[in-house]
Amino acid sequence: MTPTDSSQPSFQINPLSTVMAAEVTGLNLGSASQQDMEQLHRAFLDYHLVVVRNQSITDDDIERFARYFGPLEINQVRNNENGGVLPPVHTIANVDSEGKPSNSPLLRSNYQWHSDKAYLPEPSLMTMLYGLEIPPVGGDTQFANMESAYEALPENIKQRLEGRQVVQSFGHMLDTLGQHNIIDAELVPPPITHPIVRTHPDTGRKSLFVGMYSCGIPGMDQAEAEALIASLLDHATQDRFTFTQKWQPKDFVFWDNRSLLHRAISNYEMGSHRRILRRCVVRGRAPQ
Repeated sequence: MTPTDSSQPSFQINPLSTVMAAEVTGLNLGSASQQDMEQLHRAFLDYHLVVVRNQSITDDDIERFARYFGPLEINQVRNNENGGVLPPVHTIANVDSEGKPSNSPLLRSNYQWHSDKAYLPEPSLMTMLYGLEIPPVGGDTQFANMESAYEALPENIKQRLEGRQVVQSFGHMLDTLGQHNIIDAELVPPPITHPIVRTHPDTGRKSLFVGMYSCGIPGMDQAEAEALIASLLDHATQDRFTFTQKWQPKDFVFWDNRSLLHRAISNYEMGSHRRILRRCVVRGRAPQ
């Protein structure tokens, strides 16, 4: 993958794989300049996923960084600390109410392939995670490049998908995982249809738009639609399209939900080690 902007930033940007992802070193996000932000934005579009190493930042820093890219996402899921919905900058962790590591995290959906807020009329543009506590081994996050996956599809499959919509449903996820307790019933968004092949508004690149929220294709028999969605997801999450973020303490990671799927991996002793991340999401636009 070759960046489209040859200007040199004041910090180092190095590719982490040929599939996606770049590593940034020598930058303090808390004091990032306008020029720094412009360079990070370019890296974001070029590599889809950016890992900024060794950051000591606050929630205010995270929120300020996020607002450069757009308005912050409003959440629907409950906060397990006080029963209210999650604030824009919030914790994703495997801890119980006493702060002890748990084998039963609140959001089991994090461990399924998904694009954030795909079930809303305007799915998320960007997600950020900041690693506060990282297990000594594992606790990785995996990403799938949905642009590369689309490009590699046979032409007859691309033609089959042309002009098709896909149903994205938060309720489908709740039914699948049996997690209706994480949200008040009246806050569950209704199912929405989006293009099954979306076009990136900034780059014009096409990508597949399927994941755990996908549960139907209008105009197609339900069994056929489910089989096609499963086949596309299996195709898109092959090793050749994926990258695994192996967390280091104080990593700040942000990625493009318009191009990638992601999932947490439970490849660590969840009941013995805490995994605590701060998270923030930027609202996007309706997919085209």
